[in-house]
Amino acid sequence: MTALEPRDADVSPLIEATDGTGPLDQTDHTGPASPEGILGRTYRALSIGIVSVVFLIAFEATAVGTAMPVAARELHGVPLYAFAFSAYFTTSLFAMVLSGQWADRRGPLAPLATGISAFAAGLLLSGTAGSMWMFIAGRAVQGLGGGLVIVALYVVISRAYPEHLRPGILAAFAASWVIPSVVGPLASGSVTEHLGWRWVFIGIPVLVVFPLALALPEIRRMASGPADPAAPVEPYDRRRIALALGISVGAGLLQYAGQERNWFSLLPAAAGVALLVPAIRGLLPPGTARAARGLPAVVLLRGVGAGSFIAAESFVPLMLVTERGVSPTLAGLSLAAGGGTWALGSYVQSRPRMEPHRERLMVGGMVLVAAAIAAAPAVLVHSVPVWTVAVAWAFGCFGMGVVIASTSVLLLKLSAPEEAGANSAALQISDGLSNVLLLAAGGAAFAALGGGTVDAAHEAVRATTAASHPAAFAMVFLPMAAVALAGAWVAGRVRTS
Repeated sequence: MTALEPRDADVSPLIEATDGTGPLDQTDHTGPASPEGILGRTYRALSIGIVSVVFLIAFEATAVGTAMPVAARELHGVPLYAFAFSAYFTTSLFAMVLSGQWADRRGPLAPLATGISAFAAGLLLSGTAGSMWMFIAGRAVQGLGGGLVIVALYVVISRAYPEHLRPGILAAFAASWVIPSVVGPLASGSVTEHLGWRWVFIGIPVLVVFPLALALPEIRRMASGPADPAAPVEPYDRRRIALALGISVGAGLLQYAGQERNWFSLLPAAAGVALLVPAIRGLLPPGTARAARGLPAVVLLRGVGAGSFIAAESFVPLMLVTERGVSPTLAGLSLAAGGGTWALGSYVQSRPRMEPHRERLMVGGMVLVAAAIAAAPAVLVHSVPVWTVAVAWAFGCFGMGVVIASTSVLLLKLSAPEEAGANSAALQISDGLSNVLLLAAGGAAFAALGGGTVDAAHEAVRATTAASHPAAFAMVFLPMAAVALAGAWVAGRVRTS
C-alpha cells in the first residue's frame, strides 16, 4: 500500500492541479444539481471505468508486495530490495508534475492513456527481467505510469462530475482499496507458489484492457481537451518540471549511493544532495524543514507519516518469508486487515464531532503508527506468534487513515483558493520524496548488516536464511518507529495557534 495512490476519500474533496499552477476549474459543469448519482446513466460507464483503474493500482500494490520477496531472492537481488520499491516513487514524483501540466493544457485523456500503458509496460518489464537491475527498471517505468495516472484521474473528476457528486466518486476510490487488500495477497501468493512470481507481474496487465475500453471513450466525451478551448494554451512551466526532475534524479542518486556503500559512492551522493536541496526549497513551503506551525508542519507531517510507514511496510513480507518461513500468501495477508482499518481511520476523522479534536487525533494516530512499526520486529523472536504483525499493522493503518486524511483536510483549510494547487503539489511531493529517502536509508542499513544473505539453494517458496540476520530487519523498523514518533511532535504543530 502506498500513500501516492488514491486510497483516501478525503484527499481531494477539492480537486487541484499538482503542477502548482493553481486549482483546477471546480465549477459545476452540469448546471443545477441532478438527482443522478455516480452510477446514474450519465456517469455509470465513466465511474466504473475510473474506479476500475484505481482498483487495478490497488491490486498491483498489494499483489506485487506479496511476490516481491521471492522475486528478489530468485534474481539474487535481496540487497537491492528497497530499491525495487523506491524506484516506483522516484519516477512518479516527476510524472505527477508533468501530468498536472499536461492535463491542464491538453486535457486528461492523453496522460491517462499514456500512464496506463506505461504502467502495464513496467509490469511486463519486471515480469520478464533476468536481473534485479532490470526488475528495478521495470518498477521505475511503472512509477512513471502511476504518476501520470493519479493526477489525470483527479482532473477527470474535476471536469466530468458536478461538485455534489465528487465526494461520492472519491469515496468509491477509497473503497476500491479494501477488496484488493484481502484478495491481492491471497491471489498473488497462490500464483507465486504454484506458477511463479513472474506470472504476478505478467498477468496484471491483462486487467488494463477493461478500464481502458470502458473509461477512455467516456473521458473523450466528457473531459477531453483544455478546460477552456477558447483560451490561449499556457506554456509549460519548465522551471517546475526541472525542479521535479531534480527531485527524482537526486533521490535516485542518493538511493544508489546508499546501496553501494563505498568511497566512490560519495560522488553520486553529493550530486544527489546538490539536486535535491534547491528542488525542495523551490517546491515545498518555507519553514517545512523546521516544522513551522501551520501549513509547513502539515506538509512535513505528511512526509514523515507516509515515509516511515511505507518504508517499514515494504519489509514486512520479506521479514516473514525469510525469518519465519511463512509462505508469500500468508506474508501478504498479514497486511490485509490494514485496508479496512485505514478506511475506518479516514471515516473516523471525517465525523463533524471530531473536528475540534483533530490535532490530538493526529498525534494519537502517529503514536499508533510508531507503536505498530516498533512492534513488527518482535516476530524476529520465534516464540512470538506471527499473527502479531497482522494485529500491529491493523492498528498502524488505522492511525495512518486518520493522519493522511487529516493532513489533506488541514492543507485545504490553511490554503487560500489561489494557493490550493501549489500547496497540494507540495503535499504530494513531501509524501513521495519521504518514501524514497526513508526507503533508501532503510535499504542501506538492511544491506550493510547482511540482510541480503538469503539461502539461494532453498528453491521452495518457503525461503529460509543461510544465517539469520534479525539485526538487519531491526535496523529498518526501529529507526522508522523513531521517525514516526517524531511525527507525533510535528502533529502538535499543525495548528497555527
